Amino acid sequence: MHTRDDTERLIRPTMEEEQSTRSYWRFSKLDFFPESSFQDFPSYRSALSQTCRRLKDRFSARSSDSTELIDLKKSSENEMHRCLTWWDLLWLAFGAVVGSGIFVITGQETRNTAGPAITLSYAASGISALLSVFCYTEFAVEIPIAGGSFSYLRVELGDFVAFIAAGNILLEAVVGAAGLGRSWSSYCASIFTSNTDFFRFKIDSFAEGFNLLDPLAVSVLAIANTIAMTGTKHTSLLNWVSSMINAAVIIFIIIVGFIHANPSNLNPFFPFGAEGVFEAAAVVYWSYTGFDMVANMAEETKNPSRDIPIGLLSSMTIITVVYCLMSLALTMMVKYTEIDVNAAYSIAFDGIGMKWAKYLVSICALKGMTTSMLVGSMGQARYMTQIARAHMIPPWFALVHPKTGTPVYASLLVTILSCVMALFTSLDVLSSVFSVSTLFIFMMVAVALLVRRYYVKDVTGKVEFSKFLVCLLVVIGSSVGMMVLWSLNKRGWIGYSIFGAIWFMGTLGMSMIRKSREPKVWGVPLVPWLPSISIAMNLFLIGSLGKVAFIRFIICSVVMVVYYLFIGLHATYDLAHDHEDKLQLSNCF
Repeated sequence: MHTRDDTERLIRPTMEEEQSTRSYWRFSKLDFFPESSFQDFPSYRSALSQTCRRLKDRFSARSSDSTELIDLKKSSENEMHRCLTWWDLLWLAFGAVVGSGIFVITGQETRNTAGPAITLSYAASGISALLSVFCYTEFAVEIPIAGGSFSYLRVELGDFVAFIAAGNILLEAVVGAAGLGRSWSSYCASIFTSNTDFFRFKIDSFAEGFNLLDPLAVSVLAIANTIAMTGTKHTSLLNWVSSMINAAVIIFIIIVGFIHANPSNLNPFFPFGAEGVFEAAAVVYWSYTGFDMVANMAEETKNPSRDIPIGLLSSMTIITVVYCLMSLALTMMVKYTEIDVNAAYSIAFDGIGMKWAKYLVSICALKGMTTSMLVGSMGQARYMTQIARAHMIPPWFALVHPKTGTPVYASLLVTILSCVMALFTSLDVLSSVFSVSTLFIFMMVAVALLVRRYYVKDVTGKVEFSKFLVCLLVVIGSSVGMMVLWSLNKRGWIGYSIFGAIWFMGTLGMSMIRKSREPKVWGVPLVPWLPSISIAMNLFLIGSLGKVAFIRFIICSVVMVVYYLFIGLHATYDLAHDHEDKLQLSNCF
């Protein structure tokens, strides 16, 4: 039975409300660990002794739309400014996605993997990316909050799954930003010399892959993140002006490419067969990543139900068309066997007497990477803000600055970690870790969307839920089967036909089950088919990655679980149960 002291303790103003009158710049222990489990060592020891019970509780616990949209936002103390329109989101997506990838990867995959059919590789990857965009868009409209995929998974798949996603989101944010910084340094060096390590310093005593220090990458990241911290609207303005200039250069490249095209260069169109098309599609897919950063801006969008679908879907459609046209222009200008792997577009323009185009391409790539860093830093900080609001990392990182309306502390966290990683770590190490994390999150969001449509607590019957669960497991299991076949280099059609038929039956069975929820404003069409295809394609692309990438992913995941068991679990448990107690007591009085 609750005493009056309990009532006063639980109903009195929360710590966040009391802190709202305090200075933004504060660094006390309570700002980092306000939960009762961390008040002193005996409290922490007692919490550790309850780890199994708490883990069971949080493993099955699911958040709600209102918790993510209303309750958790209170810990930020100040509101983010709603200042973005569909026009801003369109160019934010363009700035986030169109970086150096199209210039770096196209030559390599055309020459060695796909030939002129690289255009189909970009089309296939674009379709896969659009499927993920569909899933993100429905969630962003329904739950317009800064947490993006973290919040979506927390609502539909529970606290523990959301934490694993949160760890991968942090990993993706840090690794992606560091990779962009290192690429920026390499491209800048290529303007002045053929040595892309020109701005780096080698330390022989450090391990290979970590022995080239890159202070220029650190400087560029620090500048981009500082700009992003100063305010959302003017950062968006800077991005779309820069992105429009970038778009003009890309259009110029496409037009000149088609003017000097020789259709005979497209023959043979499939020199490496269909296998080469799909292998290249798995690689060029990374040219499409970055749109999830824009979904994180939903909390700062004026009209999410209108602006997010228009901004995200139109931008990704345009980007897919642009990538296909750029790759087609390249393969029509130059025979695929003569394309330079390292500088495809620069050498192609050099071959038609336009040597100055080398500098145009390099500057265009630098501008693209700069806008990617700008938008990425904005999106990554919003991820961290919602993760901190849920107390999976210290809630101090959730604080929003009263003047700028931006999460300065969360931005600093991502900036410092990415700068440290960019200083030491080579691009090949960074890209392998980034790949698995990104695809894993995209796949889980598609799963979460199916759960959202087919399962609503206290509404969905046990029989319907059991049928849905069986069908979902069949879809995931058959997709994993195809992934394993591909990763083991099994190219015979029989295995893929069997698993493909099982996937089809699982999806067909799911389509016959009554949905428990329909979207209020905007929804993914053809559910469950499109999310099911997204699950299969993302897992298939994961299967194309090497063993080293999986080993690094597993090591990172183990570190995340250890942190969760010792810190994140107890912080989130205290937050959830304190909130429940307050609701019960307020109902009693």
